[in-house]
Amino acid sequence: MRADFYQLGGETVEKTVPLLASKIRETGGRLLVVSTDPAQLKSVGEALWSERPADFLANGLAGGAHDARQPILLSHACEASNGARLVMFADGVWRDEGIAFDRAFLLFGEATLAGARAAWRSLGEREDVERRFWKREGGRWVEGP
Repeated sequence: MRADFYQLGGETVEKTVPLLASKIRETGGRLLVVSTDPAQLKSVGEALWSERPADFLANGLAGGAHDARQPILLSHACEASNGARLVMFADGVWRDEGIAFDRAFLLFGEATLAGARAAWRSLGEREDVERRFWKREGGRWVEGP
């Protein structure tokens, strides 16, 4: 599995999730976006509709009648009832359930930096995990050391 760590710096989750989700949808992938903050899930859902309107990033909150049909499912739990093989932790908190996915994205800022570092170290001890680190530089996401 691959774990991508995105250090947000001055970027917001509401700008980052639609950008990454757009790339995932281009490949036909399904995505589970996880946050324990209901307000954050709501704002991410709104951003998915408004930030990249040409990409049509259809999404829905978990717990509805059509979860399995959602290409992007927003949830407080790490349960992909939409069949997603990709998970994004929008609240900056790594969950070990991420290992069960093909790829996990951890979006973190200053408030969750210590937890991201601990997850990085922990995942580095596993042979079945490829880690990558991304940061904003000159308005673009670049892979860092």
